[in-house]
Amino acid sequence: MTAIIGYVAAVFIGITLGLIGGGGSILTVPVLVYLLGASPTMATGYSLFIVGVTSAIGSVAFFKRKLVSVRTAIVFGIPSIIAVYATRAFIVPALPDVIFSLGSFQFTKDIFLMVLFAVLMILASYSMIKKKKAPSIDDAEETEQSFNYPIILLEGGVVGILTGLVGAGGGFLIIPALVILSKLSMKMAVGTSLVIIAAKSMLGFLGEPGLGSPTFEWTMVLLVTAMAIIGIFIGSFLSTKIDGDKLKPAFGWFVLVMGIYILAVELFF
Repeated sequence: MTAIIGYVAAVFIGITLGLIGGGGSILTVPVLVYLLGASPTMATGYSLFIVGVTSAIGSVAFFKRKLVSVRTAIVFGIPSIIAVYATRAFIVPALPDVIFSLGSFQFTKDIFLMVLFAVLMILASYSMIKKKKAPSIDDAEETEQSFNYPIILLEGGVVGILTGLVGAGGGFLIIPALVILSKLSMKMAVGTSLVIIAAKSMLGFLGEPGLGSPTFEWTMVLLVTAMAIIGIFIGSFLSTKIDGDKLKPAFGWFVLVMGIYILAVELFF
């Protein structure tokens, strides 16, 4: 029964991506862990594939509308891709199974990954809940680009490491960076972000140490991916009928509650 709920939830992830332009991927790991029974370590790897494919599908519409800055995607994406790959290939396998013990409580690798993920969910929820300021560069036409290469490289690397650890796309970190550091309009930043997320997630997935393992659950991963893609098309259709921006705060509160729930489950239950 929980597996059926998990696949239905995967459709909801895609609907959210298609309807509000991002945020849905933050739910992928909780769905894999709590509904489909994957271990947190494996779930973060599975999520990279699912998020990568769904983001690639979602970016097609932005390419058609010429709302993708390829140059920005390359500059920001290269350090992210390298960081994601290195994190999955070297950092995650190097983490000890038990990071520290406190009495009878053991803070394991799996707990660490889920706690980190919950913290990122709470941060992501804030960016969805807060009200937008008066129109500025977000809604303005794209201005002439000037790259602050050291900051962009650093930001790309940090986002890549976080993506490699928790398996989420990190759009809530990438989009503000593209608007502020690369002077992109908000719509251009969303489209470019999807391309970056797709590239770094898929290439980072290739660094997954368990990729060739017989225990790698390809059937589940492909089913979740297919359900999410169906959801994207549903969400894209609904976006012509419903204002996604009005739904974003409500979804943000849902993500906040989920993040707090995960923290409570992993640390106290």
